[in-house]
Amino acid sequence: MRQTWAPGGGVHGLVLAGSIGLAVLAAAAGATAQTAPTGYLRVNQVGYETGTIAHAYLVTSQSASGTTFKVRDEGGHDVVVGQVESPAGNWGDFVVTPLTFSIEREGRYRLIVEGISAPPAHFNVDHPDGLYAQPLHNALEFYQTERDGPDYIPSALRTAPAHLNDASAMVYVTPPMTPYGKVIGELTPTGETIDASGGWWDAGDYLKFVQTTSYTVGVMLTGLRDFPGQMGPRSRADFTAEAKFGISWLLKMWDDRTSTLHYQVALGSDFVGARTLSDHDLWRLPQVDDTLDAGNPRYALINHRPVFVSGPPGSRISPNLAGRLSADFALCFIEFRRSDLALARQCLAAAEHIFDLADTNPTTLLTALPYGFYPETEWRDDLEWGANELYLALALGGDAAPADLPHDDAGYYLKAAANWAHAYITGPGDGYDTLNLYDVSGLAHYDLYRAIAAAGDPPALAVTRQDLLADLRQQLAIGADRATRDPFGFGGAWNEADSVAHGMGLAVTAEEIADLTGDRQPDDLARSWMGNILGANVWGVSMIVGDGSNPPHCPQHQVANLEGSLDGSGLLLRGAAVEGPNAPNTVARGFLSGLRACPVDSVDAYKMFTGRDARFKDNVKNYVNTEPAIDLTALSPLMFAWRIAGKPRPLAVN
Repeated sequence: MRQTWAPGGGVHGLVLAGSIGLAVLAAAAGATAQTAPTGYLRVNQVGYETGTIAHAYLVTSQSASGTTFKVRDEGGHDVVVGQVESPAGNWGDFVVTPLTFSIEREGRYRLIVEGISAPPAHFNVDHPDGLYAQPLHNALEFYQTERDGPDYIPSALRTAPAHLNDASAMVYVTPPMTPYGKVIGELTPTGETIDASGGWWDAGDYLKFVQTTSYTVGVMLTGLRDFPGQMGPRSRADFTAEAKFGISWLLKMWDDRTSTLHYQVALGSDFVGARTLSDHDLWRLPQVDDTLDAGNPRYALINHRPVFVSGPPGSRISPNLAGRLSADFALCFIEFRRSDLALARQCLAAAEHIFDLADTNPTTLLTALPYGFYPETEWRDDLEWGANELYLALALGGDAAPADLPHDDAGYYLKAAANWAHAYITGPGDGYDTLNLYDVSGLAHYDLYRAIAAAGDPPALAVTRQDLLADLRQQLAIGADRATRDPFGFGGAWNEADSVAHGMGLAVTAEEIADLTGDRQPDDLARSWMGNILGANVWGVSMIVGDGSNPPHCPQHQVANLEGSLDGSGLLLRGAAVEGPNAPNTVARGFLSGLRACPVDSVDAYKMFTGRDARFKDNVKNYVNTEPAIDLTALSPLMFAWRIAGKPRPLAVN
C-alpha cells in the first residue's frame, strides 16, 4: 500500500541530453540474463510527434559505435539511415547509446540496428492529438475506476459500489502514535457522525485522504480551465464529472457551517497490543468491506470506517491543506459558475473561509495518519496557490459571487498570493523540490505570473513576473542538470521515491516556461522527459498502465490484481501511473491472503537492468515500484493536454 517516506526525415545529431522514446523489451517481459539478446532498443511506445527530434536508445553489452541504424516504414523502405555514435554512458552492465532522428510523415515504423542482435522496435509517428488523445482518456478511466461510494461507474473492473457505510461514518480525534506508525490506545470518538461517502481511493488500498485528493482535484480543475478542448465537455476525455465528483467529496469533508475539517477516511495502521484490523491488513475487493465478518470486533474498523478530524470547530487549519483546499474551491467556482451556480457559490464561500483559517505559523503539518505516509514539509506554495485562485475567481466571475464573502476585493488575494510567493522564494523550501504533491509552486507561480500580467503589473506587489519566472527556471534547472548526468537524459531521479510523478512535474513546468518565454528548448525537454516516463528507460517499461506496449504487468492495486490481467494484456487498470523505479534497497516484501501472485512465474524480468542505484521490480508485492495513486497520476492528463493544445486558453480577467 502507498507509503512515501522521502520527499521521412533526415538523421539528426544528439540535440538534447534528454530523450523521447519508449522501450520495447526484446523477446518478452520474462526475458532473463541467460536468454537476453545482445542488445535492446528503446523507443517511444506511444509514438513520436511529426517533425520533432525523436530520441531512441540502444542498450548493449558493449559499445556499438560505428554500426548503422535504420528506420523503415510499413512498405519496407528506409526513411532514416544513420550511424550509431558514441555511448552516452553506462548503466550497470550495459552501455547506453542515444539514437536521434526526425520523421515528417505519419505512419507506423520500425527501428533496427545492423550487426546487433536486438529485435526491431516498432513505433507510431503522428500529430500530438493522434498520439496523446487515448492516453488522456486512459487517465480519466483510472479515476473512474478509483471511485468509492454509491456513484461508482460500472466496468469490467468495478461491478459493485463500495463502502456505503461511509455515509454515516463516526468521527474520531487524531490518536497518539508510535514513531513507527502504530496507534497507541483506543480511538476516541467525538460523538459526530458525517457522510464521508464518495471520493477516490488514494491508491491501491481503500483509504481516502484530503491530502492527496485536494492536490488531484486542483490539478484536474486547472486542466479543465486551461485546456477545455482537451479535458472539457466537448473533448474525447471530459473530466468535468470527475472533477465535480472530487469536489463533492471535499465539501463533505469540510463542514462550512461549523468550520470543521475532516482529513481522512479509514485507517491504514495497526494498534499497539490490539488485534483490530486496519485497511492494510486485508486483500479484497472494496464492496465486501461493509459486511465482511460483520459482528467480529476485529473487523469493526473495516465494516464501519473511522473519519479523523483535524481539530475542534473553528480551529486553525494546517496551511498545506488550507492552501490546496482554497485553490480547489476557487477553481470550482471558476469552472461551475455558469453550469451550477449554487455549487459554485458554495465552493467560493468555503474557499475564503478556509483560507482565513490557515495556520500561518505551523510547527508541524497535517497530512495523513500516520504522517509518515505523506511527510510534507513545505506549505507557503499552497497558500500562494490558494490566494491566486481566489484572486482569479473574483476577477473572472465576481458578478456571480455570493454577497456575504469575507473578502470581495480580488486585489486582496492578488496581494496575498504575491506575499506567499515571496515567502516561498525566500524560504527554506525554495530550490529543494519540483512540481509534485509536496510542492505546487510550479502551478502557483505560473498562474500568478499570468494573473499579474492580466492585471497590468500592478505596483507594490511582493514579487514581479520576473521573480516568478526565475524561480520556475531554477526548478527546471534541477531537472536539466540531472539530465546531463543520466544516459537516458531523464530530469527526474530514478533512484528516489515517486520518480515518475516528479518527471511529469518537470515536463509540465518546462511547458509553462516555454509558454511564458517563447523558448522552445524547454518544450523539447518536456517531450523528452515524457518519453522517459513512457518507457525511454533502461527497463523498457511505460510507467503509465495502458499507454504503450509494455506497461507494468503487476500493479499493487487490489481491484486490478483480483479482477484484471496478470500478464499485461486484456483487462488493465488503464491510465494508472505507478510509483516507478527507486533505490534497490526499497524492494518491498510480504503476502496477504487472497493476493494473486504476479508475476505468475515469479521471475524478476528487470533485475539485470539494475544500475546507478536504481531498480524497478514488476511485482504486485512491491508497492515502492508498482503501486499507482491518484496524486501520482494527477499530472498525466495535464501533461498530455499541454502536448495536444500547445498552450492554454488565455485568462480573461476583467
